[in-house]
Amino acid sequence: MLIAKQKRRENIAEYILYLWQIEDLLRALNFDENQIYKTLVEPLQVDENTKKQTLAWYMGTVQLLQFEKKQQSGHTSHSLHLIADLNDVHLYLLQHDDKYAELYGIAKPSMIDFGKKLEQRCDNEIELCFHALYARILLSLKNYDISTETQQAIDAISKMIARLSAKYLRYESGEEKYE
Repeated sequence: MLIAKQKRRENIAEYILYLWQIEDLLRALNFDENQIYKTLVEPLQVDENTKKQTLAWYMGTVQLLQFEKKQQSGHTSHSLHLIADLNDVHLYLLQHDDKYAELYGIAKPSMIDFGKKLEQRCDNEIELCFHALYARILLSLKNYDISTETQQAIDAISKMIARLSAKYLRYESGEEKYE
């Protein structure tokens, strides 16, 4: 919860990827409240009230996954709505931000290649990018070697998503406007 709040304020892309990691972690813990507490909450160096709030946040995520019937796989509607919002900004930036359009042009071939390998349907290109970035995280956690070509593809997507995320937060905070 504490990390999620910080990431939400600072970097929407990292926040979404963090939520996806939490979903998988909760699945690995079989949604068991005791295991969640022992593994994720108890080790925190925070007061008891914060621990209670943190456990409640994890259990709320468990309830949402169960309600949305995503106990085995998939992502909550919350993160998918954020991705849809990011996609709206993406479409705007393609028309109004030359630097973003350039980054998109560089990332597009990698997105196409990844899309051919992905076994699930994505609602938009930004969701596809998040699946690519999350796949890279999972490969890293499993200590798999990543080819130079794959790393370059991920780097291109990461740069585009980083600019998109920064712009999104600037629009959300009112620092910049878009129509």
